[in-house]
Amino acid sequence: MNTIEITILSIILMIGLGYFLKRIDFLSQKDIDPFNKIVMYILLPCMIFNALYNADMSLIPKLGILPFIILFSSLITGVVSYFILKQFNLDDKKLWSVLVTVMIANTAFMGYPVTLGIYGQDGFLRAIFCDIATLVIFLSLSFVLTLKFGGSVKKSVKKIALFPSLWAVILGILLNLLNIQIGAVFENTINYLGQGAIPLIMIALGLSIDLSAIRRSKSMIGFTSIMKLAFFPFIAFLFATQIGLLGLEHTISIVEAAMPSGMMSLLLSITYKLDYELTSDCILINTVISLITLPLIIVIL
Repeated sequence: MNTIEITILSIILMIGLGYFLKRIDFLSQKDIDPFNKIVMYILLPCMIFNALYNADMSLIPKLGILPFIILFSSLITGVVSYFILKQFNLDDKKLWSVLVTVMIANTAFMGYPVTLGIYGQDGFLRAIFCDIATLVIFLSLSFVLTLKFGGSVKKSVKKIALFPSLWAVILGILLNLLNIQIGAVFENTINYLGQGAIPLIMIALGLSIDLSAIRRSKSMIGFTSIMKLAFFPFIAFLFATQIGLLGLEHTISIVEAAMPSGMMSLLLSITYKLDYELTSDCILINTVISLITLPLIIVIL
């Protein structure tokens, strides 16, 4: 087996373990929320910080283009999707429930294990820069939805300012550039915590799988799967190729763009009282479909 096959099969097995544990009632869907909180607020920030703290910062000017590829692809996908969805005569809440799903890629929860497993630390570092774009998209959509559906701008700003992954990026880069040592104990602890992120993410994904969603929201699931898993990475490919991106930068930008819909889109849907069941259905099913599309895209690249 090659590295791609081993990585994808390992991910499928971990997701399958989560699904199996749900089926035998060892864990349930109510466990997803605490799992996600542990990952989002502790393990993932540790993983990001550790990678940036130990990275070669001379690469920053070279990697700075990566967030713009994801941002551009998300914006184009969102605009095209908006005009298509308008033809379905959906109400605003349902329309935005779908829009957040096609615009936010799972560049972290799914992107990190895939890039780390297949492309190693070099690929993972580039994935972090791609994920910076996802944070920007998430924060921008938060403002848009606050203005459109009501809510406190002050609370949105506070939530953004306290977002752990954002601080992991800032502190990781800052301490690296200033050559500030955090000590072997702290560095070792952060490293251990970061290593726990991937298996917990995969098990949580397995717990969230609900195949009955296909019947419930099949038309929008089909639409979001095409836009997120095919159109989004196609735009990224065109943009990356047009600007002459080469090597791992070219590959990782497209692979990250090809990730399924991100869990943060569900957070937006719940926060702003959209049709979060529809958002959840679309995320879950196109995550399952991505287990087929991702390996194909990786092999082609």
